[in-house]
Amino acid sequence: MTDTILYSRTGHIGRLVLNNPQRHNSLGREQLDGIRDCLVEVAADDAVRVLIVSGTGTKTFCAGASLQELSAGQISDDAFQQMTCQLNELLIPTVCAMNGDVFGGGAELAMACDFRIGVEGSRMRVPAAAIGLCYPLVGINHFIRCLGVRLTKRILVASEEFKANALLEIGFFDHLVSPGNLELFATDFAEHIAGLAPLAVQSMKRIIGLAAEGVVDPEIALELSRMCLSSQDLQEGFAAKREKRRPLFAGH
Repeated sequence: MTDTILYSRTGHIGRLVLNNPQRHNSLGREQLDGIRDCLVEVAADDAVRVLIVSGTGTKTFCAGASLQELSAGQISDDAFQQMTCQLNELLIPTVCAMNGDVFGGGAELAMACDFRIGVEGSRMRVPAAAIGLCYPLVGINHFIRCLGVRLTKRILVASEEFKANALLEIGFFDHLVSPGNLELFATDFAEHIAGLAPLAVQSMKRIIGLAAEGVVDPEIALELSRMCLSSQDLQEGFAAKREKRRPLFAGH
């Protein structure tokens, strides 16, 4: 495990932290392997209901793939996309809490998460076209699924820079907060989701993901719906409503 990628869990909340601020939290082979190892650990831990992805430092959340290692052939586009796909395919909801600017593949990393929280004064740019790179298909699909074709062209083909308020307007950010409030807001948001019924949350995340890809199978959606209808969590939800108390969901 590398000290440039940190992972911890408190209760039902997992935290994956990019911890290489001297290099703007860029991701080389060591960091990509570290993230993938953390995601394997998260996927195997039934206690984790929400994962927060964040970065250290006050300037940059993530500068994307290490250009030095890319140019030296030490990492490939495939390695980066394998990581973002692994993050995107987690069953649990994921929250990206961006502590600063986002560049290159850092934007794709953020869009592999279900929710994105940004800070005032930050900006985002993907400079692939400015340095002669064609962004990989898997990554392009992440942009299109999240923001649509028109905005993907502005981000990738025109290599436009977007500032924080614009990122909120176009839907890249779901929430925009002051830098000093980021950690508290992200924690509160994650704890709110963690308090919901896990089976229902994960089932709807899966169906929405399939629908976004245009490959949703009605039988799968029906099976997930029936699983929730027969769950103990649903009975707990009904009981909590009757008794006017907070439900305590067990995830089964």
